[in-house]
Amino acid sequence: MREIVILSGKGGTGKTTLTAAFAHLSENKILCDLDVDAPDLHLILSPTAIESAEFFSGNEAVIDRSLCTGCGICRDMCRYQAISETDGAFSVNPLKCEGCKVCVHFCPAGAVEFPQRHCGQWRVSGTRFGPMVHARLFPGQENSGKLVSLLKRRAKELAGEQGRDLIICDGAPGIGCPVISSLSGADLAVAVTEPTPSGRHDLLRVAELCSHFRLPLGVIVNKWDINEEETAQIEDLCAKKGIGVLGRLPHDPVVTEAMVRGQSVTEFDPDGFGRLVKEAFGSVMDMAFASKAA
Repeated sequence: MREIVILSGKGGTGKTTLTAAFAHLSENKILCDLDVDAPDLHLILSPTAIESAEFFSGNEAVIDRSLCTGCGICRDMCRYQAISETDGAFSVNPLKCEGCKVCVHFCPAGAVEFPQRHCGQWRVSGTRFGPMVHARLFPGQENSGKLVSLLKRRAKELAGEQGRDLIICDGAPGIGCPVISSLSGADLAVAVTEPTPSGRHDLLRVAELCSHFRLPLGVIVNKWDINEEETAQIEDLCAKKGIGVLGRLPHDPVVTEAMVRGQSVTEFDPDGFGRLVKEAFGSVMDMAFASKAA
């Protein structure tokens, strides 16, 4: 089984577009959308839920007013100012509560409960390209890394149960906690970048992260023709760092047209832009096989 994670140093570089296209081009795979804060792979694949579950992580304080004596110790002890009083009744603002449990510990009446926080939902769905594991955190919720780990674990379980030998993951942008969780156990990271100074800077951050975890990294330069000089600098940088450049994709309005129709670009334009994506996918799979063999 091979696991490929599609990354980008920032949002909007085209990683979901490529993930959907790779899903169309590959066989016997499981898809996994690991961008749990702002998932969008479902917009192209139109999944139908097969299995769903709630995601709970962390805890938050809740005051039982029937037990509260109104002493105010919880409010005085809370350094996050999450507890307020209105007409003699104390309550916790869940947006400010950090789950530190100080109020629970010091309440003399035992009036502060500490239930798990309901943070989001995750699903296993069917798509025209095969099974997909995906999720969404509720706005403002944390523990995205923990949810990403849960999705990866479920994707591997499904792959084992169904005899599938490839997992394609649409990772989150940046280099934060969900990205670090996305890289755990992967065989290959593919960074999608754009030929701009900020794109080169963000690519460097992704490269450093993958190097830290000793994970092979390949690069696809999207919209390479909007700045050929910058593209050359990115490719020179990759050569110096031993990073494989797996493809160049031009700027093409057909990508947006495919999105509007809810199709992958390889479905919508198989002989034009889709052909270039297919060539890049071939390079990705060659590198994935090579990294697994190593």
